[in-house]
Amino acid sequence: MIVIKEATTKKELKQFVTFPFQLYKNSPYWVPPIISEELKGFDKNKNPTFLTAGVNFFIAFKNNKIVGRIAVIINWQEVKNQGINKVRFGWFDFIDDKNVSKALLDKVFEIGKAHQLEFAEGPMGFSNLDKVGVLIDGFNHISSMITWYNHPYYQEHLECLGFVTEKEYTENEFSFSNVQNSETFYKADSIVRQRYQLRALNFTSTKDVLPYVDKMFDLFNASYASLSSFVAISEEQKNYFKKKYIPFINPEYIKYIVDKDDNLVAFSIVMPSFSEALKKANGKLFPFGFYHLLRAKKQSKEVLFYLIGILPEYQSKGVTATIFKEYFETFNKNGIKNCVRTPELVDNKAIQNLWKHFNPKIFARRRTYRRDL
Repeated sequence: MIVIKEATTKKELKQFVTFPFQLYKNSPYWVPPIISEELKGFDKNKNPTFLTAGVNFFIAFKNNKIVGRIAVIINWQEVKNQGINKVRFGWFDFIDDKNVSKALLDKVFEIGKAHQLEFAEGPMGFSNLDKVGVLIDGFNHISSMITWYNHPYYQEHLECLGFVTEKEYTENEFSFSNVQNSETFYKADSIVRQRYQLRALNFTSTKDVLPYVDKMFDLFNASYASLSSFVAISEEQKNYFKKKYIPFINPEYIKYIVDKDDNLVAFSIVMPSFSEALKKANGKLFPFGFYHLLRAKKQSKEVLFYLIGILPEYQSKGVTATIFKEYFETFNKNGIKNCVRTPELVDNKAIQNLWKHFNPKIFARRRTYRRDL
């Protein structure tokens, strides 16, 4: 018999967070989160997402043993402002037992119907900056701190339970040697700077980055507004993400492009790969986890292109040439060997076109699935 229990206490939420540690304990590809950070993200008093979203966390038990988990999310900004009558689900993990996955997803349907919503979609997080998609290809590639890993049977369970593909994503990587062999963007940079009177801002300390972060999020909202299911970042979320993410990023890997009046027209955030460091930390910052993360921040030879944002009026004008030129010099100095792109929508042709000179290779595919209620 499967018993579903809502996780509401600190002890229960910790059980929710730590379940994947046993589910993937023998996997060399799963990357564990930092438990304390994950719990902060689920704290309704600390994460401003809960001001505009309803979230329920559920744990599945079988013979008094935890066998699955799921978060049921209603992003009310999405529902009320965009008219997308959707209930989301994320942090969806389970043993290979369809009775377990069905019982968990039944909670999604139950909550969605109670709020007169029309369909369920997942796995996805609270907002556009959270993890997204179930992995359907690329199981022998280590995941990152900003992607979910899952067993191959997840896809089968969802499709057997009546879910159909809603969105598809790819993850790509390319060797830095490909960048070195391509001078197209380097030549274009000079033309773009002169034509539009642009200049790049580079940083060596996090405190110098912070004054521009709010403007960066405003630009992010403007540049991604046309994408499917985009939900703008609120003022409260700006402050939250600023504290959560910026300290983990090597300031050298944050690039801003400004015009002659110092208005921000483009930005890019690249993160050092923390995958190996997180595996060594095994969910804990102390006693040695923090050391591994700090070491990776400064010394990792692999980087993740996390976000690129360009004001709509500057898109398709070659501004990315300036961004790539700046990264070329930074990566060359720091000995970067491999570049990874985080999940990108298959139908986002504009972002894919940015990388055509670097000979990227797809290493993973993922999907969100949908089912009408």
